[in-house]
Amino acid sequence: MTDPTPSETKNLDRYGSPALEWSRAHDALAGDPTADVTWFLGTCRPDGTPHAAGVGAQWRDGSLFFTSNPDARKARDLAVNPRCTISVRLPGIDLVLDGSAERETDPATLEQVAAGYRDGGWPAEVGNGGLTAPFSAPSAGPPPWFVYRFTFHTVVGVATAEPHGGTRWRFER
Repeated sequence: MTDPTPSETKNLDRYGSPALEWSRAHDALAGDPTADVTWFLGTCRPDGTPHAAGVGAQWRDGSLFFTSNPDARKARDLAVNPRCTISVRLPGIDLVLDGSAERETDPATLEQVAAGYRDGGWPAEVGNGGLTAPFSAPSAGPPPWFVYRFTFHTVVGVATAEPHGGTRWRFER
């Protein structure tokens, strides 16, 4: 998959700032991950109530990837309803991405994702249908951790540094 290009841009700023360029949000998403960035995945339980969980996401080829133990609430929610959101505060911009997440099983992609986590200090390896490692977050449960590809259709960005503004981008995917 290649990096997406918005099919629609809407300026949400009420104070006269121009629409933000998608490149600003894209560059923040694709930038080097830092340990102080937390991504929040929002899912919907089968009864309709919301659920949010912090995940370690990484940008690859126009999508975000994250992991989950198959028994975790987020994985059980996604098995029933793949529609979800990811929210993140990145340098200079806050983003909320709406889309869906599907389990990734392609061995080459799993290896790329594992390599990305290794580059960030987590010694992940491909195995048992997902990723394994000698440790993970305390709440992650035991391995394997399935890998999910999050594909977004709408992104809202609010700048937290100059130039300020707020923008919604829609994508046809």
